[in-house]
Amino acid sequence: MKKLIETFYTALNQSDGSTMISCYHDDIVFEDPAFGILKGERAKAMWLMLCASQNNREFKVEYSNITANEQKGSAHWEAYYTFSKTGRPVHNIIDATFEFKDGLIIKHTDEFNLHKWAKQAIGVKGIFFGGMQFFKNKLQTQTNAVLDKFIAEQ
Repeated sequence: MKKLIETFYTALNQSDGSTMISCYHDDIVFEDPAFGILKGERAKAMWLMLCASQNNREFKVEYSNITANEQKGSAHWEAYYTFSKTGRPVHNIIDATFEFKDGLIIKHTDEFNLHKWAKQAIGVKGIFFGGMQFFKNKLQTQTNAVLDKFIAEQ
């Protein structure tokens, strides 16, 4: 399972969404502060969308501290990219937990400091509002709308 996590993050670093989603079980449940809870094909589509948006851009992922057994795993990873809406550089620090079924990832939870992310990605508005629940709700609504559009265009 450790190798599976390494494959997942190596593919992310290479913006290889197809390889990433091959690591996911069909019944995957993904959760993070930016998208909320995504299940099945929506979770897979999110990675395809993110990889497509970062392809041929300055985007880098570093991962470390991977631990795993047959049931559960975890990893630390850091993403470096430019937030497309503002052109601001972002260094997002993320801790991930995983659950496995049938040799694939069935549950993936990413945790990061949304306020810190918002300060980097959005600037002044992120400083003032990034730590508030309404900001998180609005962000999730916006990111899911972008995901809906991506899925509809596929």
